[in-house]
Amino acid sequence: MFKKETTQRIVKLSSQQIWLNTNKNSLFCVTHKYLPGLYCDLSVDGIGTCWPRSAAGELISRPCPEQFNGIHYNTTNQVYRECQSDGSWASRGNYSQCTEIIRKSKVHYQVAVIINYLGHCISLGALLLAFTLFMRLRSIRCLRNIIHWNLISAFILRNATWFIVQLTMNPAVTESNQVWCRLVTAAYNYFHVTNFFWMFGEGCYLHTAVVLTYSTDKLRKWMFICIGWGIPFPIIVAWALGKLYYDNEKCWFGKRAGVYTDYIYQGPMILVLLINFVFLFNIVRILMTKLRASTTSETIQYRKAVKATLVLLPLLGITYMLFFVNPGGEDEVAQIVFIYFNSILESFQGFFVSVFYCFLNSEVRSAIRKRWIRWQDRHSIRSRAVRVTSLPTSPSRVSFHSIKQSSNL
Repeated sequence: MFKKETTQRIVKLSSQQIWLNTNKNSLFCVTHKYLPGLYCDLSVDGIGTCWPRSAAGELISRPCPEQFNGIHYNTTNQVYRECQSDGSWASRGNYSQCTEIIRKSKVHYQVAVIINYLGHCISLGALLLAFTLFMRLRSIRCLRNIIHWNLISAFILRNATWFIVQLTMNPAVTESNQVWCRLVTAAYNYFHVTNFFWMFGEGCYLHTAVVLTYSTDKLRKWMFICIGWGIPFPIIVAWALGKLYYDNEKCWFGKRAGVYTDYIYQGPMILVLLINFVFLFNIVRILMTKLRASTTSETIQYRKAVKATLVLLPLLGITYMLFFVNPGGEDEVAQIVFIYFNSILESFQGFFVSVFYCFLNSEVRSAIRKRWIRWQDRHSIRSRAVRVTSLPTSPSRVSFHSIKQSSNL
């Protein structure tokens, strides 16, 4: 009688027994109560509320729905519907007492939106500055900094597509499910995945440099390009095909119940995070034992890179893992804390990456300082040359000029 994946429960109401069956916010009920005279037959309204067989003239109350259109409601309140004297239900129930649980949180959602825009703007500005510095400072071009540069590029593209999503997606667009909006979603998810794979590249390089006795000369730039930009591409193609055939709606945002196509790209991201944490544990173990007494410049650079990765990887991982523990239900305080915590970490990720991999990078700072000193030297030499050329070049010329002026008088 009922599908296996649905939930069945028995509720006592007006000395009758009603079987309730819930599936996708629809409510089906069956009753066996016999009522003499006129009565309203059992019914399920458009909201999904089950109205049992009731005598004509009765006012029936039912709990408010737990959820409708993604909004949670307070089920302790009641909804009312009248069984009219002619044995027909009123056209609609009275849902005026059904209040949204998160209504008080709407202000916090609006603040979170502002935080997201502000954080992404600051992050994009910092990322563009870091990208420019790595591009202009050719003296620090090495494989380690090229990996940093590509990681920053991936974050720039992800932030840019985030703004495109925010400015172009709206309910009308998502319902139309046009090709261009699905491509925008695919691009955003692709750059999201590349962030994690370039972090994986950071972990691979450090693990090779520290654990495998500094054998970084065997590493090549194309290897990391394949890891950071190449591997995410077939993953997103597979995800897009899964969406196209099994969940082709709403511009591929969100997911349909029972369809797990999003795990096609989320699974590799989780795997990369776990491998990177293993790398970091092994790197820290080696640094604590073998490299503590070493003071070479290369070792110092590796230590700083490990510290930066130790800070950034948990930030990336915690932010992503929060999506799997999003507090739902009626705990409003937990929802508010989650909203702010996730908004801050998610939107400022690019800023953190720029700070730890570029602005606090001693090689970058040293190269900037040298350029600044050279610029000051050139400027001071030029200013001295201008002052010298503006003065008379010889005393004889001055004397001749003064004599000429005096003779004219």
